[in-house]
Amino acid sequence: MILRAMARVETLELNLTPPSLKDNTAPVDRLTKALRARLGMDVVVALPRAGEVARVLKDSGYRARVSVAIEARRAVVVDVVPPGQSPATDQKQVSEVLGLLPPDEWGSSGLGLAVDVGSTHLEGSLWEIESQSQLARGRKANPQVEIGHDILTRIHAAATASGFRRLHEMLCGALQELAEQLCSQAGRDPGEIQAVVAAGNTTMSHFLLGLDVQGICREPYLPVVNRPAPVFARDIALELGPETVVWVLPNVGAYFGGDAVAGIVAAGMHAEEALAILVDVGTNAEVVLGCNQWLVACAGAAGPALEAGVARMGVLAGPGAIERVEIDPQTLEPSLKIIPAPDGSVPRPRGLCGSGLLSLVAQMYLRRIIDMRGRIRISDHPRIVETDEGLGYVVVWARDSATGEDIVVNEVEIDILLRSKAAMYTILRTITLEVGVEFEQIERFYVAGAFGSVIDPEVAITLGMIPDLPRERFVALGNSALKGCERLLLDPSQRELAIEIAGKITYIELNVNQALMNRFSAARFIPHTDCSRFPTVPCWH
Repeated sequence: MILRAMARVETLELNLTPPSLKDNTAPVDRLTKALRARLGMDVVVALPRAGEVARVLKDSGYRARVSVAIEARRAVVVDVVPPGQSPATDQKQVSEVLGLLPPDEWGSSGLGLAVDVGSTHLEGSLWEIESQSQLARGRKANPQVEIGHDILTRIHAAATASGFRRLHEMLCGALQELAEQLCSQAGRDPGEIQAVVAAGNTTMSHFLLGLDVQGICREPYLPVVNRPAPVFARDIALELGPETVVWVLPNVGAYFGGDAVAGIVAAGMHAEEALAILVDVGTNAEVVLGCNQWLVACAGAAGPALEAGVARMGVLAGPGAIERVEIDPQTLEPSLKIIPAPDGSVPRPRGLCGSGLLSLVAQMYLRRIIDMRGRIRISDHPRIVETDEGLGYVVVWARDSATGEDIVVNEVEIDILLRSKAAMYTILRTITLEVGVEFEQIERFYVAGAFGSVIDPEVAITLGMIPDLPRERFVALGNSALKGCERLLLDPSQRELAIEIAGKITYIELNVNQALMNRFSAARFIPHTDCSRFPTVPCWH
């Protein structure tokens, strides 16, 4: 156990402004911000105490008495109680709280683990920190998917103590198994891991840290904390080294998480003079626009097409999933690219993953099988069939599929996809309009997440999902969340940078208003009702 010098304790009365939609700073951050202003130094709340601190603040109407232990370079919150009560101040209680905080210097030697805590998968890499050598890399399914594929279902399932505990244990158990899996690959012991740097969306971060998620989906959309302090792995039920430290990157709000902050670090756009935009599409679309002088961000639901949630025959990317479709312009027959099995063999197709569905619809438009509204405009072809939801295009006949059924996409499913792509374009258009810039001024267009890993910008531009810019401006980042975590794991001096970036971001709430809905309606066509915005895409009226 790390020994710490005794600290001077002060008790302060605070009367904080309650949160609102215009100021939805998380309760813990609201407290530390006020204390920093009073004390003139950094203030932290030990992660195991964060949930209780947030609860007391909410229950007391954000009026409280706070005891803080003043150390050399920072103050640590010891206790928070309602007005009229006495917070803990004796040295035993102070020592207990200080013992929950890792030292300022951590994770500069031994093994380190970087993790992208995704809602569908956890992806991680194991490193020898001193030599900067990667020892292993892998991924593991997030078992919370058993509870629900979408975040909202999981939040509702966590409304009871037992439900929350199960989801927390599921996620921590998966991270433990991933750490053991990577150590096994490298021939090392999990006890050698000294540091874990992780990033996820705000809900995943809260589940991992054992923090209440109920405020995330309810007005005024409050996480418990936006800037979580590092925590010992043992305090979140991870069995790694005895003093292993876990640091989860800061989030900006309920819908803009640490994974997006890690993406900014990976892209380096915070340090660029040129205007850049970063788009990370997974369960939600998170967008950041800016340069080294300013950063503006927003988030919205635009990811169903990339999460296999649009078509009945939609599947997650994996062996047997169709990831790309090309349609012969003369015969209208499809050629398929199928994700192979681990042994290299190509299995029978079992459905379309997100990139496959997008490329199919783009090809159907280019070959004039569908019009700009997504309606099938031919009927005298063997692959055009009648379904319960209108006409459909048969991608794979039943005799050739792994399921024994036709793999077919119909007009209703195409319409859902067009709504998804319209939401993506509307988010991009809204954020640029908010800051008064045009798409043509963007010099770097970073694409990350599922979008950046598998989507061809040409396909996305054809559909009108992203702006029609010169193709050399698009930069695929792959898993930017993991890359950002790796950078921060291997260079401890840069960790404060992530906190600075999160604090620098201006978040725009995408309120539903008539202007936004008008933009959305115009973007539901392929590529858009205003074809002049997409000069390289044919416009079939």
